[in-house]
Parts: sequence; structure tokens; C-alpha cells
Amino acid sequence: MPNDAPSKPKPRKKRAPRTFGREKAHALYAALAEDRPEPRTELNFTSPYTLVVAVALSAQATDVGVNKATAKLFAVADTPEKMLALGEEGVAEYIRTIGLWRNKAKNVIALSQMLLDGYGGVVPDTRDELERLPGVGRKTANVVLNEAFGVPTIAVDTHVFRVANRTGLAPGKTPEQVEAGLERATPDEYKHGAHHWLILHGRYVCKAQTPECWHCAIADLCRHKPKTPDPATVSRLGPRR
Repeated sequence: MPNDAPSKPKPRKKRAPRTFGREKAHALYAALAEDRPEPRTELNFTSPYTLVVAVALSAQATDVGVNKATAKLFAVADTPEKMLALGEEGVAEYIRTIGLWRNKAKNVIALSQMLLDGYGGVVPDTRDELERLPGVGRKTANVVLNEAFGVPTIAVDTHVFRVANRTGLAPGKTPEQVEAGLERATPDEYKHGAHHWLILHGRYVCKAQTPECWHCAIADLCRHKPKTPDPATVSRLGPRR
């Protein structure tokens, strides 16, 4: 007997979000590079170890707040051995002003112990090994690889996520999608600084509530509309009728 039942249509494959073309992406990064020629993390650190700790502490906290706490913490404990000597309660006393400080103190002690037990106190230089450390996720691992070891990784935090989506450079619904999009869209010569350019741009210009489009170096390339006008100009001209 022939089967006259209509065949079910094949589900369409989801297309990856559209990113910038190569030339436009190159122009965007060139403009950001001209605006900030030497971008770097604003977290203070003196070694790969203090960088790992600082980035782990920065989750749901500002770099300014972390720097205030680590200035005193690193003065007495800038190695895994010294951190373990402080103990969890000792570390907690230095970082009480940082969000989630209890859990972070626990993680700092645990990752310090793991570094001593498994790596001779030396911070590993691979993502897989870094992500095994307590309190270290993909974003933290990418920052450490980029800043401490010169690997051209792109860490996606809230600022990078916002800028990538708002500009249209690498739209995505998750940090993983945005990271993959940025890896595809970012020209090789800009990959090492990409994370820093995007995070600093998001922190100081492309702000969450009110992007300051009137002094944005990439406003002519950005897909965000409408562009936010200069408050000084609006005040001088008065409200629109």
C-alpha cells in the first residue's frame, strides 16, 4: 500500500547570527585602536598568580573595588604559599568590600592549594588547566591567557557582550555565541587587543543605560539606532516640538 500521508517538512537549520563583513570589522577595530592605542586590563597585578586572583575576585564587582582590596591583600600575599598562610578567614578580612566575598575567599584558598599541589605553584598556560582551578571560568581563563601569556583570546563579559550585540559586530544570545562570533569577525591583527578595546569601549562609551554615541569612535559603523545625542547640544537647542 502506498503511503499517501504528507511528508513532514525538514526542520530548517538555524543560521548563525550575521556578523560584520571583513572590511567593516577591520575599520571598527582600527577606529578603536586609534582611540586607545595600548589597551590593557584595569585590574592591578604583578604576576600571573595575582592576575588569576584579581580576575576571579572581579566577578560581579568593579575593577576599582577589586584594586582597593587587592592593594592590601597582595602586599602580604602575592604567592600561593603566602595566601595559604593567611587562610580563608584571613583572605576574607581583606576582601569584605567585594561582592560574594565569602565564596571568593574560599575559592582563592582552594585555587592556591591546587596550584601548589598540581603545578608547583606556577599558573598553567592552557585554558583547560586554568578552568580546573576553583572560581576560574572561561572568561577568567581567557583574560589570564591574553594578559599573562599573550594568547589572542577574547573574553566575553557584560560589556563585551553588550558592545558586540549593540554594534552588530557579533550578535548572540549567550556569551559563548558572542565569543564564537567575535573569533570569526575579528581580524587576526586585532585579536590580542580585541577584548580590551571592547570592554573599555563598553565601560566608558557604549554604556548600558545611555550609550554616549556623540563621542563614539565607531558611531558611523554601529548598527544601534537611534544614536544618543550630546546632552549639551540638546540642552542648548531645547526639546523637539
